[in-house]
Amino acid sequence: MRTRTRTRPGTRSRTARPVVCGLLLALLGLLGPWGLLAGAGPAAAADNGTWGVFPTPPPGAAMTDRGYFFHQGAAGATVSDSVTLLNSSDQEMTFQVFATDAVNTRSGGAFALLPVETAPRDVGTWISLPPEASGTVTVPAKGRRDIPFTVKVPADATPGDHTGGIVALGTSVEGTQQEGTVRVGVKRSVGARLYFRVPGPLTPGLSVEDVRVSRSAPLLPWFREASASISYALVNRGNVVIEPRVAVSATGLFGRRVLDRPARELKLVLLPGQRVELTERWPDAPQADRVTVRVAAGASAHPGLAAHSEAGFVAVPWPAVGAVLLLAGLLWAARILRRRRRAAGHPAPEPDLASTR
Repeated sequence: MRTRTRTRPGTRSRTARPVVCGLLLALLGLLGPWGLLAGAGPAAAADNGTWGVFPTPPPGAAMTDRGYFFHQGAAGATVSDSVTLLNSSDQEMTFQVFATDAVNTRSGGAFALLPVETAPRDVGTWISLPPEASGTVTVPAKGRRDIPFTVKVPADATPGDHTGGIVALGTSVEGTQQEGTVRVGVKRSVGARLYFRVPGPLTPGLSVEDVRVSRSAPLLPWFREASASISYALVNRGNVVIEPRVAVSATGLFGRRVLDRPARELKLVLLPGQRVELTERWPDAPQADRVTVRVAAGASAHPGLAAHSEAGFVAVPWPAVGAVLLLAGLLWAARILRRRRRAAGHPAPEPDLASTR
């Protein structure tokens, strides 16, 4: 994750209060129990090669024994656990440690943790760190620091899944970037995810919204393939985490199937209440057709969950149509011009007045 400190041009460079830009993006899948968090986009590596944040493993177990924090507790319950900061570098490091909520990034749906200056409103407020971690935490070179914490579930907590994480923000500015007239200091963070379920009625909900198609047609149709982009939004309207499966299809005139992408896992975790916007490329889209695109979504863990939405468009090779219309216009104009020229070269004869007497 990147944080930024600003200095004005012409003044002496100095570090201001850390400002975290954007969301802290945690990697999924192969990144294991934690991911490098970046304010500007997905990180290149889970542990940034310097430090990491893990659920504290049992004695004798590997550091990666637990992938994430998974807990369950009824309203009013208290759950205890511990987080480990691991310093892989050759020098002592200092961190700001904090708990926060998780969200999906609007575009692409990556799992993300809110930045330090954004106050959490959900499970991030339930987590209490010990007093010694309220300021900064120092971890020796090639060492680790275990930090116990508690999760106190409010009495009015709603049933379902609540997601957040515990983040270690490095206090050192590791570089600068120039953004216009402002010099920006860069910091990094690493976070461990926390999933917490409050027992009660679980109501998975999913909707597909705002299906749109944008086309790009070649200047000379059928000499090159046309392409299109299919955009749509997935919204988790329930109270449990969903791993959506999406199928995309399209039919042309007379019900012809012109696109058929079977249901597939998107490899994203859609959090309750979150909306994500996704785009798929369609490299061989029709060049002349009337098309209806259908996006259907569901989840393997919830067989009865299904949603879909459609959008239609008319594929017209406008450059070819324009060329035909232009040619037709030129032919019509030439025909009118020939008629006028003939009329000018052969005037109509005058009437014979004597024959009418």
